[in-house]
Amino acid sequence: MLGLMQNRPLLISTIIDYAATYHRATEIVTRTVEGPIHRYTYETARTRAKRATKALNRLGVGPGDRVGTLAWNTHRHFELYFGVSGMGAILHTLNPRLFPEQIAYIANHAEDKVLLVDLTFVPLLEGLLPLLKSVAHLVLLTDRAHMPGGKLAKALCYEDLLAAEDDRLDWPEFDERTASSLCYTSGTTGNPKGVLYGHRSTVLHSMAACMTDVFGLSARDCILPVVPMFHANAWGIAYAAPMSGAKLVLPGPKLDGASVYELLDGERVTMSAGVPTVWLMLLDYLKREGKQLPHMNRTAIGGSAAPPSMIEAFEKDYGVTVIHAWGMTEMSPLGTTGHLKGQMRDLPYEQQMHYKAKQGRGICGVEMRIVDDAGKELPRDGKAFGHLMVRGPWITAGYFKGEGGNVLHEDGWFDTGDVATLDDEGYMQITDRAKDVIKSGGEWISSIDVENMAVGHPAVAEAAVIGVAHPKWDERPLLVIVRKPGVEVDKPEILRFLASRLAKWWLPDDVAFVDEIPHTATGKIQKVALRERFKDYVLPSAGRAAD
Repeated sequence: MLGLMQNRPLLISTIIDYAATYHRATEIVTRTVEGPIHRYTYETARTRAKRATKALNRLGVGPGDRVGTLAWNTHRHFELYFGVSGMGAILHTLNPRLFPEQIAYIANHAEDKVLLVDLTFVPLLEGLLPLLKSVAHLVLLTDRAHMPGGKLAKALCYEDLLAAEDDRLDWPEFDERTASSLCYTSGTTGNPKGVLYGHRSTVLHSMAACMTDVFGLSARDCILPVVPMFHANAWGIAYAAPMSGAKLVLPGPKLDGASVYELLDGERVTMSAGVPTVWLMLLDYLKREGKQLPHMNRTAIGGSAAPPSMIEAFEKDYGVTVIHAWGMTEMSPLGTTGHLKGQMRDLPYEQQMHYKAKQGRGICGVEMRIVDDAGKELPRDGKAFGHLMVRGPWITAGYFKGEGGNVLHEDGWFDTGDVATLDDEGYMQITDRAKDVIKSGGEWISSIDVENMAVGHPAVAEAAVIGVAHPKWDERPLLVIVRKPGVEVDKPEILRFLASRLAKWWLPDDVAFVDEIPHTATGKIQKVALRERFKDYVLPSAGRAAD
């Protein structure tokens, strides 16, 4: 017997309709690529999104067509989130931080029909043009006064396109399982693979993001997503903010500490989200300039593990609660958030940090388990670590165009590629990527734990740990460190600092100091590049073992 409830489709267009109807005067504030601060409302955003739909229709875009963007977090990019998906086409957010050849491969693989580009990326685009095979129309996300000449003199102007249309449009209705947006992940081996989100999965994910124990969004919030809209839809905030009616502040291209602080303070931002590298810049600015964060009460940190020292700095020095989050492009992306349970609020702060430093509890809708190499489920005791598997309604069932073949295990489980622990309270902790875990003498060493401890040293700006070949133990950890500017620290001091914080056999066998640690286009430490750089490195202990 089926229930007797109305069967209304879960469509992305309903989110902007809700915001425009019930929060019509709530602001969307943007630091534009051109420079000035731009303000308008959810009501105006819907009007312009509908004009964008009609303009794209006029350019030949229809249901199922891919529309590419190379754009920052701006009001124009926000409009396209709804104007493209609302008509049944697919919004394809390209990551401009990838190598040009990768961007061209992704645009061609997606078969983007129209490409909309911020002015920042005009030089990049000029080099890409000869490589793009499917793009029929190039649109620059600016007004007529800022249109460039040169190779892009014939490009279309976004504001001109919108000015030629009106907003007399009823969003079409279609199957809620229809594809809505496409995001390629660089977290796999080989060429990037496309994750194709649907309207149903996106609306459900957005509802989950608004929950109190996730981002806890409401119409009383002002949200600044520092995480880019080309990173898994800004962790879903591009949809969750209008769904909750929150004021939205978009930082554009300027993500340095001073620029982010200006928006946090001036717009009275209550909640933000970003990767650790961005927050390092902000915390450095706050300390250097003696600034505070009187309005912000919480921030989500994800993309890579938030060091305990960063969590403590936000919470103890600035009164900002850290929501330690984890997810993947393949998960839309949210999987866990690190809120404390009620009974944990009375624990001493040091004991609370035991949980805060983990990636958090699973969100309702996401199932998790850990398994050994043979696929046997491991206990949730916080000690056993194994391959992290997930499943749920906003988790991928396969990659675009079948790349990678069948990616699901039995019963629909997706292997995240992470190695993790699960404890009896439901908190998950990533100990490594499966390909990065250090196997020493038959035991596993978590490079992430060692990195987090090393970053706790006041002279360390950034740290990375990789496994280096060892004649006796197979692999041993090498700690690679970037010093803070103007600060000196040597290997013995680092090892003394770690000795009281790590198991003896987890201690790095050596420390290498470098000027810079390479990162991926999504801000994660590029361990493949580090392993290549240090592939012939001989640990001091390796020489002794050989003797």
